[in-house]
Amino acid sequence: MSELLKKIDARTKLAGTNKLEILLFSLGQDQRTGRKEIFGINVFKVREVMRTPEITSAPEMPSSVEGMVSLRGALVPVIDLAKYTGVVTSNKPEIMIVTEYNAHTQGFLVEAVDTILRLDWSAMRVPPEMITNRMAGLVTAVTELDNGTLVMMMDVEKVLAETTIVDDGHTFLGIEPVKEPRRIFFADDSAVARKQIERTLEVMNIQYTSAINGMRGWEELQKMANQADLAGKKLSDSLHLVLTDVEMPEMDGYMLTKMIKSDPRFNGIPVLMHSSLSGSSNQKLGESVGVDSYVAKFEPQKLSMKLRQMLNLEPKD
Repeated sequence: MSELLKKIDARTKLAGTNKLEILLFSLGQDQRTGRKEIFGINVFKVREVMRTPEITSAPEMPSSVEGMVSLRGALVPVIDLAKYTGVVTSNKPEIMIVTEYNAHTQGFLVEAVDTILRLDWSAMRVPPEMITNRMAGLVTAVTELDNGTLVMMMDVEKVLAETTIVDDGHTFLGIEPVKEPRRIFFADDSAVARKQIERTLEVMNIQYTSAINGMRGWEELQKMANQADLAGKKLSDSLHLVLTDVEMPEMDGYMLTKMIKSDPRFNGIPVLMHSSLSGSSNQKLGESVGVDSYVAKFEPQKLSMKLRQMLNLEPKD
């Protein structure tokens, strides 16, 4: 397993190149369809790959959560991805991918891991409607390998939101509307994340426009810049901030930021990176392409506080 992750160190050179590395894995042959689907997960989110350890069952957990394991003294929830996705297989998953999102660690049970693949985000496409419907919105991007194999990027944020991230009713408490009119643009490929961003902005009374990935976002931002030019105005007078995810098909958040920062029409418009890649190294990668600040995903109160700061909307004494 250690051999499989040796190339991870090179990932730090990928920021701003629109490239990524994904770990390929399978959940087994589905007895209903006879297919053996291949999925991918960003190597940035993988801490380690290991044989499935002993799992202790936990009460009142979703059926796809097998229980908890102890890793270096910390209790980690374990999710059986085959059960979650509805794949029916007779094989017991023997491999656990340990992942980290927003400083939270969890294990994903899979049948097998294959290899680490480096490719361009431009090779990752928005999934066709047929796959979106078949996978119930679980796939955020697809790509085809040279041998014709289809690889699907799993929306891990959706998995976590439905298995381990609990909305206790206090998620949006304390978020107050702003008095001054503000408008932001955000890009995110996860439907779960988009919904939470929208709700946060609506509570804050901030106007917004959005896109489902960096490429669509860049196209929309250029339209805004062109319209401002035609009107003889600065875009920063009507657009006050860009909020971007990191992982997105066609164009990632690093490249989107690089494009924005290299175009003088966007002068005065800060870029806030909003990602589940919560490690300090990832924040430094964002800074290397010009990101103005960083905030972790799935924490609406922290997002609202950061937006207030960057939009000069701090509460007055």
